[in-house]
Amino acid sequence: MVVQAPPPPLLPCPLSAGWDKVAEVRLPRLDRAGQPSGGFSAATYRADRDELWLLSDAPLGQLVGWSGLGKLGKLPLRPLGVVSLRSGTGATLPESIDGEGLVLEGERAWVVSEGRRIPERPPQLLRFERRSGELELAIPMPAQWQPAPGQGLVSNGGPESLTLLQRQGKPAVLLMAAESALLQDPPGQVRVLGWTLGSSMESPAGDPTPLQPLQLPQGDGWGLTDLLALPEAPLEAPLLGLQRRFQAPDQWSNRLVLYPLPKPITAAGNAAPLTPLMSWDLKALGLTPDNWEAITPGPPLEDGRPTLLLAADDNFSPLQDNHFVQLAPRRTAACRPNATR
Repeated sequence: MVVQAPPPPLLPCPLSAGWDKVAEVRLPRLDRAGQPSGGFSAATYRADRDELWLLSDAPLGQLVGWSGLGKLGKLPLRPLGVVSLRSGTGATLPESIDGEGLVLEGERAWVVSEGRRIPERPPQLLRFERRSGELELAIPMPAQWQPAPGQGLVSNGGPESLTLLQRQGKPAVLLMAAESALLQDPPGQVRVLGWTLGSSMESPAGDPTPLQPLQLPQGDGWGLTDLLALPEAPLEAPLLGLQRRFQAPDQWSNRLVLYPLPKPITAAGNAAPLTPLMSWDLKALGLTPDNWEAITPGPPLEDGRPTLLLAADDNFSPLQDNHFVQLAPRRTAACRPNATR
């Protein structure tokens, strides 16, 4: 019997098949102006332009662009320049931010800035003009995320992830997650918010919706560093997450995980955290344990397989790497179109 069984976009088939490490690229530590380049904590690949934009957590944030991803490993990457984030006429940045999540949509760049539990470093959702880097809109976190005695985000604990969820016939939603549990929450889970965008996708339509939290691995030190909303597929599992654990002095652990789509919380109190449907240890996939923080779809391979790009944050440290890797999902013969069963 011949069946049509296309695999879900961007995922191995079956899920247990895992991933292939296709390429690894180290980026220069200095840009064309001779200034330090690194600290990359989020990434967006624009397939229509073959452009990779990395968000640097430099003091006020930068967008660093590269082209040539379609020939990765065959030709050198081409730098596209640096866009420095700055205050605008209608909104002002603090003296320092910690940009951790990035979504590029048209001429807008959405960024989440991680807080420090002090007025000078608030956690925010920020919207910039993509080309100029000028701040257009700054949105504070909900009250439960704000610092108060025994409440709110821990210092340097988020928000950490930002991704755009798009579904046919439904408004687009910015999904944002913390890195670790809020002070008032049980450990081992992270809160998620959904910011529904209006028809123009320029501004959120009302307050964010609290969504089901996501479960973290057991053990201290694990955090969620990025999320990626997958394209619609037969499989109801549209979120890839990147998890990280650091143990002093220099031990890193990293996982790529697959989550179901979190639903709005309707009952009072916290909902049970969503358990990952699948997880993959990055070291077992051939990646060096590192400060992996960013995930984005990459260019397809010559065999048609889609790819993921993962970027590491070197913290501007000579002891860490300034690089990214390309992964491709493995797919068995039984999962390919026209497979015989």
